[in-house]
Amino acid sequence: MPNYAPVKVVKFGGSSLADAEHFKKVASIIKADPSRRYVIPSAPGKRFSDDNKVTDMLYECYDCVINDRDYSEVLGKIKDRYNLIIRGLELDLSLDKEFAAIESVLSNRVSCDYVASRGEYLNGLILAAYLGFDFIDAADVIFFGADGALDSEKTNTIMGERLSRHDCAVIPGFYGRACDGSTKTFSRGGSDITGSIVARAAEADLYENWTDVSGVMMVDPRIVKNPKIISVITYSELRELAYMGATVLHEDAIFPVRLTGIPINIKNTNCPEDEGTMIVLQAPKDETHSGITGIAGKKGFSVINIVKDMMNSEVGFGRKVLSILEKYKISFEHIPSGIDSMGIIVSTAALAPVRERIINAISCEIVPDCISIEDNIALVAVVGRGMVKSVGIAARVFKAICSAGINVNMIDQGSTENNIIIGICADDLENTIKAIYYEFTE
Repeated sequence: MPNYAPVKVVKFGGSSLADAEHFKKVASIIKADPSRRYVIPSAPGKRFSDDNKVTDMLYECYDCVINDRDYSEVLGKIKDRYNLIIRGLELDLSLDKEFAAIESVLSNRVSCDYVASRGEYLNGLILAAYLGFDFIDAADVIFFGADGALDSEKTNTIMGERLSRHDCAVIPGFYGRACDGSTKTFSRGGSDITGSIVARAAEADLYENWTDVSGVMMVDPRIVKNPKIISVITYSELRELAYMGATVLHEDAIFPVRLTGIPINIKNTNCPEDEGTMIVLQAPKDETHSGITGIAGKKGFSVINIVKDMMNSEVGFGRKVLSILEKYKISFEHIPSGIDSMGIIVSTAALAPVRERIINAISCEIVPDCISIEDNIALVAVVGRGMVKSVGIAARVFKAICSAGINVNMIDQGSTENNIIIGICADDLENTIKAIYYEFTE
């Protein structure tokens, strides 16, 4: 029986591929482990604080075309950026043909997604040439359906078959092919999703996601200086934190690997020896775990408050309210409720254009005793797999908030009991996160 050869899929973010020196670091990491066989690159990120990301410049080119402005200067800077990388790597490679194709698309004012995707595509060509790996265009192996959603099964079948023909390959992140044959991108940060898709199709043992931090932090480092790194986190915990603003990994990157239980390791390109964060289906029991895994928060919410006597006995009350939101294409975040009251938390930006129409529709449809909208709300998610079986977690959370002199507007706990959602005034967001973090770490 032949020996089993482990397979790792590795994705490198834009900060890890910003210039030639970073390319060399990435190549060193890949070559250090023969099991790192499939590589997903992002477009070049910022080299320094005032620098521009290549994807942002590509969007700027397209914006120039739509608004009848000259894009040649911006495109020239993009060309220079890639040529600088090629020279720094001493490669015999020309991207003139690819840039000619980009200019042709810009001249015809078609496919913003195609233009935006070229950052990853060009970086993929360079990285494949530098590593000596095969190049697989993501448009040939990732497919979207007529509804714009990823066709995961078709993608997995075709991607798996293609990968089986390549021992080592580079597959650009962020984009695939729409059902009409055009290029379609994921949302920003979508290279994480590409990596997860490739890991599933390759039946990988591990998906390594390399970035500029040594793992997932308990809180945003812009709020708490040098926060603790989470050593192990579950898929569901990370999804909760990502949805509420944690940005180390795209929230949708969880789904492909969760289907087969492939773990994700968040690693630091600049400190490859750091263990990073392991994202798993089920975390092992840890007696040192504090009871919470992480804290994240997000501003920009409003609460639609509805009060009506005997609301609880009125059959179909909730359905009527939610059908009005559906009519105006408003999704809700949470619905804390009482016997005679209901609060519906929604995005302020989504609500703004139809605010008065929704109030009028609810007033006519259900005739409430009172209806009002409260703005300037932030949501904080306290997430942890140990919360359900740990006595006093909620008490400590609210004690910390109270001690900081912060008023709580809303409390909601998910049915899985691995999170507590707290609504507060947006001005108190940072202080709330700090208070909870220090309660559980000091």
